[in-house]
Amino acid sequence: MNINNIIAISNRPRVHEKGTDQMWTDPYISKNLLEIHLNPEINLASRKPDSIKASLDWILEYKNQSNLNILDLGCGPGLYAEELTMRGHKVTGIDFSENSIRYAEDQAKAKGFDIKYFCLNYLEIDFENQFDLVILIYTDFCILLPEEQKLLLVKVKKALKPCGVFAFDFNNDRNLDQKIGAKSWEIAEQGFWSPKPYLCLSEPFHYPEKQVLLFQHTLIQEEQVPKVYRFWTHYFSMTNIEILLGINGLKILKKSNKVLPEGDCWLGENISFVIVSSKE
Repeated sequence: MNINNIIAISNRPRVHEKGTDQMWTDPYISKNLLEIHLNPEINLASRKPDSIKASLDWILEYKNQSNLNILDLGCGPGLYAEELTMRGHKVTGIDFSENSIRYAEDQAKAKGFDIKYFCLNYLEIDFENQFDLVILIYTDFCILLPEEQKLLLVKVKKALKPCGVFAFDFNNDRNLDQKIGAKSWEIAEQGFWSPKPYLCLSEPFHYPEKQVLLFQHTLIQEEQVPKVYRFWTHYFSMTNIEILLGINGLKILKKSNKVLPEGDCWLGENISFVIVSSKE
């Protein structure tokens, strides 16, 4: 184990610098993520059932129609897709986690739900004039790089019908000190990151000039090159998000920071929701 190498890779990186590995497609970690998604007692990976229902209530209150054709981006194991289906809508789900999509498909088949699922990076979608509503929930918009955010908005505009709308949530700039958190470490014989013994060094970084947080995890194991997982999370004021949307030809139709129940710094008024449409 070379301590100097560990220090080098654990230091504060450049803004948006990628890590060495990706947890969403790692066979072992993605199975653990699926378990977290499905745990109704925690707000990790997916939110609790009451938050899911509150989010959809708020969105569908605006788009108050029956039998909507809905695209669920980053659908995970299908929790929102199933709730929307039970409310009488037609749903297509997109996610690039094979484990999550496999689980969602199995559940849909078992429950007799006619939901279409695709294992795909939602930045690669190519739908046109097809959906009444597109949703992107659990602040997925914030983990995208700026150029990816712009690409997504282009893709969504193309996918929407003329009167269609796009609903998403994002981290706002409230309680940033709590969101940044503190550095920590974990040592385990087996755990979330690996089935083999490991030491994981976790540290947050704040880049206020870019309005982005970084949550960095350095995984250290015997006789292996250390792995670095980096999760960039942008935050926005409502003014910032309105400007970004306007530059990309979209306007806000409805907005709120009181959709989710109160809780920690990732719930309640710390998360904002918007419903937007094309300016055209």
